[in-house]
Amino acid sequence: MYTQDIDKRKPWFRAKRYGWGWSWPLTWQGWLVLAVYVVLAITGTWYFAHTHDARLVPAFLVLTLLLIGICWKTGERPRWRWGNDD
Repeated sequence: MYTQDIDKRKPWFRAKRYGWGWSWPLTWQGWLVLAVYVVLAITGTWYFAHTHDARLVPAFLVLTLLLIGICWKTGERPRWRWGNDD
């Protein structure tokens, strides 16, 4: 029953028309997730650049993996696409 509810929800992120992955967000929740990612990326860059801390790359890796996980859970299923609307 729970999986049927997930399938009926509107996805937060659209699958790309060409290639593999996700395109721009479809809902306000997706835009919020993307905005938080951008703000954290800019803030992290500023902080780690000023402190010359070596944790910049691991921090970006964790942040990006978190974004990919959210896209995977809430977006359309990614697969290789050639532009056909199927």
